[in-house]
Amino acid sequence: MPHQIVETPVFMPVGTAGTVKAVPQDVLESLGAQIILGNTYHLYLRPGHEPIRRMGGLHKFISWPRAILTDSGGFQVFSLSALRKVSDEGVRFRSHLDGSSHFFTPEHSMDVQIALGADIAMAFDECTEYPADRSRAEESLRLTMAWARRSLDHFRAHRDEVPWRDEFVGRNQSLFGIVQGGMYKDLRRESAERLIEMDFDGYAIGGLSVGEPRDLTTEMISEVLPLLPADKPRYVMGVGYPDEIEQYARMGVDMMDCVLPTRAARHGLLFTSEGRLNIKGKRYAEDQGPPDPGCECMVCRRYSRAYLRHLMHAGEALSGTLNSIHNLAYYLGIMERVRTSLHPDGWVP
Repeated sequence: MPHQIVETPVFMPVGTAGTVKAVPQDVLESLGAQIILGNTYHLYLRPGHEPIRRMGGLHKFISWPRAILTDSGGFQVFSLSALRKVSDEGVRFRSHLDGSSHFFTPEHSMDVQIALGADIAMAFDECTEYPADRSRAEESLRLTMAWARRSLDHFRAHRDEVPWRDEFVGRNQSLFGIVQGGMYKDLRRESAERLIEMDFDGYAIGGLSVGEPRDLTTEMISEVLPLLPADKPRYVMGVGYPDEIEQYARMGVDMMDCVLPTRAARHGLLFTSEGRLNIKGKRYAEDQGPPDPGCECMVCRRYSRAYLRHLMHAGEALSGTLNSIHNLAYYLGIMERVRTSLHPDGWVP
């Protein structure tokens, strides 16, 4: 990728509005984050993709020198079910900020992502909710496949318009297609096969972690993953808990992302080598031990459970920062251990 060679399997912290919530960029670098996510929908609404383009792209705007992936905006539009209207052309929706009307097409999504200048852009898709009957899943797949073709055609015609084109001559922004199809194996297979024919730079499995049981999530990944080219990145979107990301990485998934490490942190839930820890618990009021005795992150080396509990109950902003740093260190540490186990003699690009 233009800004960073990314070793896989990799976990990608989510930076919705140009920030991984509560965690500064230099800390993310020290934790070993190789690639973070930006949210096309949110950045389009505020501050806008054109101002970001004029400031040199998202990397320069947020002062992040490593890789960035931007989603297409499809999932956020999907989540605005009461504020959107879907047609073959695209999706009309109302901003959650001020109610203003906007229209996203595959072409517009590509224009926004090219302006942001992420290393990896995502095709515009229609995320299928759960549960969804077969006719609904088929219609959603029809739209996703048509939009994938339009996304790819527009992207290939305009990919040289990225803000950093003069800085990284000869390096290109990549576009990934997204497998949909609800919880129907044959539709998932059809989606994967049709996307492979289009020859994207990488492939994502979308429409998971939308309320379905974990066994069903694993079943859908197991169905699709062997179909996707092993020589191109394979990305499962929006997952998951620590044991899930390790399981999927060992199945052959290259890339994963999830808001859970930082979201859980803001509510006082820490992921540790001893299991989940709710730092708000009274039992930690005078506990001078580290949050996770098995962790060497900057939080566990310096702060006690009692202090982290105090910060939560006092409503201090530092609480979310320290909890998030630990949780991200834990997630990134899992991927580092999996990479080492899969490549004991060193990673080979």
